[in-house]
Amino acid sequence: MPRVVALYRHPVKGFTPEPRDDLLIQPDGRVAGDRVLAFRFADAATPEDRDGLEYWPKSKGLALESFPTLAELRLSYDDTGRRVRIMHAGALLVEAGLDDEGRRELSDAVTEFVMQSAEARRLNRPGKLPIVLVGDGERSRFQDRPRGYVSVHSTGSVAALGEALEQDIDDRRFRSNVVISGVDAWDELEWSGEVRVGEVRFLTAGPIVRCLATHANPDTGVRDAKVLTTLTTRVGQREPTLGRLLLLPGVSGDVDDRGQGGVIRVGDEVIVG
Repeated sequence: MPRVVALYRHPVKGFTPEPRDDLLIQPDGRVAGDRVLAFRFADAATPEDRDGLEYWPKSKGLALESFPTLAELRLSYDDTGRRVRIMHAGALLVEAGLDDEGRRELSDAVTEFVMQSAEARRLNRPGKLPIVLVGDGERSRFQDRPRGYVSVHSTGSVAALGEALEQDIDDRRFRSNVVISGVDAWDELEWSGEVRVGEVRFLTAGPIVRCLATHANPDTGVRDAKVLTTLTTRVGQREPTLGRLLLLPGVSGDVDDRGQGGVIRVGDEVIVG
């Protein structure tokens, strides 16, 4: 029987995944506490920085795709205290709240870290600085897509990719919310119709076409695995695809449409069809 073996949320877009025992799926289809903050580039500023639309492409700010060294950081978010803590190499890099002073401290510390990394030249380009921490810390608005999705992949698919690469591959590379076991490699790409995770009902949406962020080692930030070309050559895919998106019934592109949501947990059964 397929089961959930790991759950993750990503409080700050492009930064460390937080392993969780359970995840709350909100009525809008998003994971509570997931992508509720982001470090925005200067040239991406809008009047709606804290209260804007529910869609935010990764090109607007720091993300692993262009700044793989971010994987060296260990970030955690205290929802109750509304505080962000970032560690680097076992030492505290910065810890602060989401008031104006705290946001400046967090932005300054992350800027200094990136400026000392191999990606400093990317941040030195016109329009990038100063970076600013945006988001209210509650709404999951910094998604790559306008609709509220939950992402899932299987350990079998990651293992098959690792065999093709001839190296061990960590699930965290793919930044999914849900990791399942008990299905054959690539089975999740063939799902259709309803998928039940514990007591929460989803509908299958599109497969996830991967980006360069997957090349970054989730511990060191070094691009040490050619995931994209391996998927399209050795695995034989037309596009580099791993995992898929799940959508709550009733959730559409309209902000007012809502599904039911609920809590999913590590160990939950996954029923397809």
